[in-house]
This record gives sequence, C-alpha cells and structure tokens, in this order.
Amino acid sequence: MQSLSAPGVEAAVITSETGFPRSVLRDRHPELLAKVLTGVPYSTDVQAAVNGLLKEIEGPIRPLSDSGSDAAQWAGWSAPYLGRSWYEVPFLWAENYFYRKLLGATGWFGPGPWQGVDPFGPQKDAELAGPEVQAELEALSTRAPLDSLILAALWGNRADLGFQLQRPMDEADQPQSSNLLADHRPALVPLLTQADRIVLVTDNVGRELLPDLVLADRLLSRRMDLTLQLHVKPSPYFTSDATPADVLKTVQRLIDGPPAASEIGHRLRGFLISDQLSLVTHPFYVAPLSYFEAPSDLQKLYAEADITLLKGDLNYRRLVGDAQWPAATAFEAVTAYWPGRVAALRTLKSDVLVGITEERLAKLDSTEENWRTSGHYAVIQVR
Repeated sequence: MQSLSAPGVEAAVITSETGFPRSVLRDRHPELLAKVLTGVPYSTDVQAAVNGLLKEIEGPIRPLSDSGSDAAQWAGWSAPYLGRSWYEVPFLWAENYFYRKLLGATGWFGPGPWQGVDPFGPQKDAELAGPEVQAELEALSTRAPLDSLILAALWGNRADLGFQLQRPMDEADQPQSSNLLADHRPALVPLLTQADRIVLVTDNVGRELLPDLVLADRLLSRRMDLTLQLHVKPSPYFTSDATPADVLKTVQRLIDGPPAASEIGHRLRGFLISDQLSLVTHPFYVAPLSYFEAPSDLQKLYAEADITLLKGDLNYRRLVGDAQWPAATAFEAVTAYWPGRVAALRTLKSDVLVGITEERLAKLDSTEENWRTSGHYAVIQVR
C-alpha cells in the first residue's frame, strides 16, 4: 500500500487573518461560547475558564491548561504557534485548537463532575427533538431512489449548528440542481451499489446525520454481504460533529418516529448488532491535521474499502490540505495521494474549492458575493 504524502501541486495554506477565517474566530466562536454557557449549567470555575478562552482568542495563543491524554501530543503541534496571534496561524490548526481548548475548559477530560459532559449536548438534543427533524422523519414514508438519498445526505450538510450561528437556514431558499458546482453522481452511484466495503466519514448530527443513516440503511438493505463503517468523532467537536452517542440517539429517534422511520431505525439497530454496520472512532479525527497526514491504521481502512465517502466542509478542507488552490485545479490531482477510491459530499461553507470550470468560477465571482461560504452551493466529487 502506498504511503500518503502531501498533494504535489503547491498552494498557499489558508491562515486565520483572511476574511472568512477571521470572521469565524472574531464572530462565530464568541457566540458559540455564549451558547455553551447558556446550555449547560456549569460551575463558576468552568464558566471562568470558558470566559478565559473568550479573552484568549483576542490575544496570544497559550498552552493547554489541562492534562488530557492527548496534551503531550498537542504540545508538539502547538509549539510553532504559542505566543502568536490566533489570526496569523493556519486556520485549520486554529479552529482545531480552539475546540480542544474548549473541551479542556469545560472539564471534559476530568477528573470531576463535568468529565464526559458534551458542552454542545443541549444544542444537539434540541435539534434532534425539533420540528425540522420531525418533518424529515415524516417524509421518510416515501421510498426515495438512491440518487435522491445521496442528494439528501449532501444538502443535509447545510444544517451545521456552528454554521447556523451566523447564517440561519432559509427554508424558502431550497437548493437547485444548478447549485451543484460538480456532480459526479454517475460515477458515485455504481461505486456505492457494487461495493463490498464502504467507509462513511460523518460530519454533523441532527438533520445531516439523519439522511446519512437513511443512506446507510438503503445500501445495507440492498446487499446483505456489504459492510459499512461509520466513522465518527471520539469526542465533541466543531459544535455539532457526530460522536458514537449521537449516532445511537439518532437511531433511537428513528425507532421512536413514524412507522417508516421506525422501520429504518430498527434495521439500523440490527445492522449494528450484527456488525454489518460498525462505528469507528480515531484520535486523528480530532487532530489539526490533513488527510495526507493520516496514520497508517486509518490508511489501511481507507485502502481496504471499495470507496470512502467523506461528508462535509471540514473533511473536504482536510482532504485537499486546507489550501487556497486555484478552483479549476483537478480534484483527481489534489487527491491522488489517497490509498483507494474517495468521494466528497460537501456543501460550501469555507473558501477552499477545487474541480470546477474556469467559466463557472468567473460567473460566480462576477455575480455573487461570498458564494464560497454561503452554504448555497455544493459539490459531489469522486476519484
């Protein structure tokens, strides 16, 4: 099996000083911290630590203050950036470090009463119990074709809770087929239907994880010899990223839903029990690294799969190295290091993008401001 290495075409790494990354640190993260303190009744010492993080992101980057099992590794990753401004370091690293520091501030690593308490739990639970998810469950009464389920999984990525802090979803603004800037479904559908092993790397809970699970159910129901690994975060991350607990809650929400949803939920539970569907976590998924830096055990899983399906904006950024590529750069060229077949289902919520035509790029740049970060456009890309 080949070893992973950085993409061969040079591009500038995105730093936190540019417009969109800067707005995330300056605007989105403070609002997120306020929601964390509103959602969980943390003790005064935890509140002080979280408010301390709020002040820190406007000053120099400081070392971790907790002794979590990954603290030594983070010390190595942090060494080049300590003492510098959050706004002048690589954006991917800064975002990851922010969430790691937030877990430390809220006592996730323990010991103590807040050990293992999801700081984003109230937000996740509210979405899962909300009317939008209920409407999605009721819509499952019609058996949709696989192609439609892929689109549902793609556009479900718009429901990122962190993204909605700044850009609440406008239900009247439904995505059209013209909003797909790259559409490799003709290649993707047969790869999914003919696969014996699939890896699905998830992104968000709620209205995104729900269609992901429905898609998994459809694939597993078609081929009883198919195995599907659902890769999730080992700890709370990026506000609404899915963890094993979130998957189990969502399966139960399906079981408790209308009849068609309940049937899907019971099947998924059976697939989990039989290991046809398995949950996989890995420390890499909460590390400030791109996929070309993935460890050998994850490389092996990707290589053994007939296809790996990456969901969402963060996975896309990590796939292409979170760099400012010319948008017409071929997706196949940037992902050539991947040890097998890979597909990305991604709604655009950040600046990174490859694999679209110069003509489409010129039109969007001339007619629509902030189109790369609006959540209105998406790509389905396969190598």
